[in-house]
Amino acid sequence: MSRRRRAAPLALAASLAVGAAAALTPSPAAAFCGFYVAGADAKLFNDATVVVLMRAGKRTVLSMQNDYQGPPERFALVIPVPVVLKEDDVKVLRPELFERVEALAAPRLVEYWEQDPCPTEGTIGLGNTGLIGKGGGGGTGMGYGRGSGLAPTVVVEAEFAVGEYEIVILSATESTGLDAWLRANKYQIPAGAEPLLRPYVAQGMKFFVAKVNPKKVKFDGQGRARLSPLRFHYESDEFALPIRLGLINAPDPADGGKQDLLVHILSPNQRYEVANYPNVTIPTNLDVTDAVREQFGAFYVSLFDDTLEQHPKAVVTEYAWGASSCDPCPGPDAALTAKELMELGGDVVVGQDVGTASVATIPNVRMIPPVVKGPLDRDIVRRITRAHVNEIRFCYNQGLRKDPKLAGRLEISAKIDGQGNVTRAEVATSTLSDPAVSACIAKATRRWRFPRPKGGASVEATIPFDLSGSIGSSRGRPSAFVLTRLHARYDASSLGEDLVFKTADPIVGGREIRPFSDGGERAELERGAQPSATNSFQGRYAIRHPWTGPIACQEPVRGIWGGPPAGQDGSQEPVVARRLSAAPRGGSLASFITAESAALLAAEGDAKAPSPAPAEAPAAVDKDAADASPPVAAEGAPPAAGAEAPATPAAGCGCATTEGERRGPGSLAALLALITVGRRRRRRRA
Repeated sequence: MSRRRRAAPLALAASLAVGAAAALTPSPAAAFCGFYVAGADAKLFNDATVVVLMRAGKRTVLSMQNDYQGPPERFALVIPVPVVLKEDDVKVLRPELFERVEALAAPRLVEYWEQDPCPTEGTIGLGNTGLIGKGGGGGTGMGYGRGSGLAPTVVVEAEFAVGEYEIVILSATESTGLDAWLRANKYQIPAGAEPLLRPYVAQGMKFFVAKVNPKKVKFDGQGRARLSPLRFHYESDEFALPIRLGLINAPDPADGGKQDLLVHILSPNQRYEVANYPNVTIPTNLDVTDAVREQFGAFYVSLFDDTLEQHPKAVVTEYAWGASSCDPCPGPDAALTAKELMELGGDVVVGQDVGTASVATIPNVRMIPPVVKGPLDRDIVRRITRAHVNEIRFCYNQGLRKDPKLAGRLEISAKIDGQGNVTRAEVATSTLSDPAVSACIAKATRRWRFPRPKGGASVEATIPFDLSGSIGSSRGRPSAFVLTRLHARYDASSLGEDLVFKTADPIVGGREIRPFSDGGERAELERGAQPSATNSFQGRYAIRHPWTGPIACQEPVRGIWGGPPAGQDGSQEPVVARRLSAAPRGGSLASFITAESAALLAAEGDAKAPSPAPAEAPAAVDKDAADASPPVAAEGAPPAAGAEAPATPAAGCGCATTEGERRGPGSLAALLALITVGRRRRRRRA
């Protein structure tokens, strides 16, 4: 229970000499169609801090993965927050959620083969099948810093337990007193923390402080402790991420070490960038050499480092795309589901104002084939049910207004007389927690009218529905949450301010889009980031294999890309870059990219022009790639789930996903945290 108090310190028991586990490793998954894709997933970055933010209106939901390495009882976390958090504002999450977000937003490596330049009639335009493949209790309110009899400088505003964490919310009037309080209450914070605490105390910020109860820690099969990710939410006019405290654990510039910060932001129909540092998008749609298949990580960090060399202290946008869609997808269920969006903050942002609209849970009704006994065709029953689906959505929406998480399966048992009238409709089975919704749907069914059954005989029908909510803008599509990935790389001298975020206009890029001109000629493959009405931008890199077979026609059509020729294996297990600490940095970017890509980088000024490498393939060209179309929504309601799609895409193999029952390393000290000095020393020795 949250409470305001001043009492004796609460000591943690047990001393466990075990380390925390690294993040789970995602296993490869077969894709819907196509041949090869590798994702630079969470393991691409060494010493990386990963956070996921959800922002709607003035509400921010902050989730972080605590990949702390060391004895659990020495874990300490201090985060400035603008308000006093209550127990209901804090929860623990599944580690798999971070895996899912990172894999979706990670840079992609795809592979294409040029199709036969002399196609048979009707095969031109089917070259977009190569888009997807496999891929992968704190203490007390004692005061310090003042003489006896004076008001304490630190007050415990609340304390409670969440999962394995003991949480304390503090307010302070002096940073020296806060530093002393933390140390006196056995929080293992490094030396030199007080100057970094000082500006937050001056701003009147509160402090979210956590340590671990070793008795509640879970261990994996290797005996390593696994700390659950933490999530909390609050209201604030400013959308910012406090990073200055983490700088105390950042590598010393003299040691040559740096850390990566990956920030993922989910927001209804909105992309974000930073307001107080330079912004740049990662160069994308580059053709790379065949060697990148085995060295994707080394290639990508050389491109990233080259980009920062041209844009010092910039924060790099690596992804901006609808969270419920992807193309190419790193697996068939890569897109985030409504359930996962709820876990990441959707349950507390529903109802928040976002401009002229608001975040809402929008009813999705999936009709299941009915069971019919009697002389009435099952397809007729299904068509009549579909015609009344808006009535089902209306009833379901009444329940969602009371409980945004309401979902389940419902079966209506109906009797239809010889004239086609429904004489009985009642709930046969229901897993919905709100009986009023089931009753409302049964009542609506009684008003339906069917065609007269053959011979005037009566009919018994069981009509099932699956009901699930999707979160999105009340004036946009359900699940229309844009996922933005921002990547900063820093040491103790390069980041002096917290990251402040601002809204940004939509961009597209990194797609296999080669539109036709007004004259019917195909334009060049899109390069870099371009303004758009929707967000569809990603880091995507392609290995291309030109056609090597015979060309026997007079008018060959070159540059149609797709899957491998018949008899050639194009679905081999991809090699994904992992554990980049073992990959050499500072390598030549020119050794990884084609001559044309080198020339493009030089012309666009997105990175330093490297010396061209031998061309691996001709100019990158292909047909438009199409995102999957969203399902049809109710009349007068927003369209159903689906993420931002490119405007007027051509036919192809789009592998977007909207719903699926599915589910990195984060060095917590690199961001938001004050971790034991011992871990910093271990990193330097490593």
